[in-house]
Amino acid sequence: MKGGNYYRLRGRHLSLTLITVLFTTILLWAFEKNNFVTTLLSGQDQFTWPSSESLVDAADNSSNSLTPKDHTEDESSESSSVEETRISVEKNVEIQLTNVTTSNVPQWTESDGDKTFSTKKKVCNYAKGSWVADNQRPFYSGSGCQQWLSGMWACRLTQRTDFSYEGYRWQPKDCEFPEFERSAFLTRMQDKTIAFIGDSLGRQQFQSLMCMATGGEVSPEVEDIGREYDLVKHRGSIRPDGWVYRFPKTNTTILYYWSSTLADLVPINITDPTTDVAMHLDCPPAFMRKNLHRFDVLVLNTGHHWNRGKLRANRWVMYVNGKPIEDEGLADLANAKNFTVYSVTRWLDSQLSSHPRLKVFFRTISPRHFLNGDWNSGGSCDNTTPLTGGSEVVQDKSSDEVVEGAVRGTRVMLLDITALSELRDEGHISRYSVKATQGVNDCLHWCLPGIPDTWNELLAAQV
Repeated sequence: MKGGNYYRLRGRHLSLTLITVLFTTILLWAFEKNNFVTTLLSGQDQFTWPSSESLVDAADNSSNSLTPKDHTEDESSESSSVEETRISVEKNVEIQLTNVTTSNVPQWTESDGDKTFSTKKKVCNYAKGSWVADNQRPFYSGSGCQQWLSGMWACRLTQRTDFSYEGYRWQPKDCEFPEFERSAFLTRMQDKTIAFIGDSLGRQQFQSLMCMATGGEVSPEVEDIGREYDLVKHRGSIRPDGWVYRFPKTNTTILYYWSSTLADLVPINITDPTTDVAMHLDCPPAFMRKNLHRFDVLVLNTGHHWNRGKLRANRWVMYVNGKPIEDEGLADLANAKNFTVYSVTRWLDSQLSSHPRLKVFFRTISPRHFLNGDWNSGGSCDNTTPLTGGSEVVQDKSSDEVVEGAVRGTRVMLLDITALSELRDEGHISRYSVKATQGVNDCLHWCLPGIPDTWNELLAAQV
């Protein structure tokens, strides 16, 4: 009896083992024929939706300066303590590259005859691509956008007769680059504020966006709200320090503030109208610090005011740590500019955690095209034939190594326009103006409509 029970129990155990093995075999076979287990995963586990921005690692650490030059004027008010916001910038910081945007693009893939949904990362460098002819350009009339466009930049109002530079668009390589459409753009920017802070090239980009957003049409409904930011023409000033306009239908605000060096400017003796002005290289402009919480998109630029003539004309004295510079290296303006670019970038990066909705772009330097001299020594840019130097940008890195290096490893994004603008020397104002002056050429600023419109297309694609 005992032996019979033992063998009976052992037989049952073997039977259960065989059934388990058989069931497992059937289960594995079924899994191979139909990935039903994937249906148990949540949608979030199966794929990741595209992110608006990602960091891409790289190991470049250069900080060489590009050629500076041109333009003037200033007035600045101190709204918060310089000491509270002063920051120190470490030299030779190891950082990551952010000159491209990364998105996860859901795609169909084949697997054992069945289609499954997966994701592949697509890296888009908007600065790499080519200029192509487009008879649908420009976005607005150069003679019609007079409500927003300065006459000195409206080449349609000058003696110039060739406007072929208007008929091209930039096509990034391997990137989705939707056509700019003003109503769609304003809808996307509903309840948002776009701020440009920089020099006169930043002002050109601001005026370009105003013309693009209105189609160059007279728009009496657009409100001038400069007083809300204390951007009004003060007594004795040639112009206000900036301009601010609001589109009431979408509550979209677009503003520009003049800060040619992105350094804070503080009169040394406020009671003396002829006083020198402390130019704090390690402190961002007071206007930026005061209003940062109001911005949703911030676009910075600097470069062409970093020359001795501008500093002398404006009585700017470079300061670091609250006193005139003592470091001989910073006495070199190229080094001072690089220090300031890194300084303001690091400060903004430190602020982004407390301003989560803010996107910051540092626009690379706009190229100059003076030949046979400079702006004050007979230099010119007489070419009117588009793309004589080529139509394509194939390089992966930016031509502005300073700004590229400064944003690397931060959440500040690169708006890279240098190489693509370098190909468009025919688009400058050149010798043409409302009142042409013999022997004077502007090979720094651009005709509008023109190249800065493309800068805004790149911006719109990345916000």
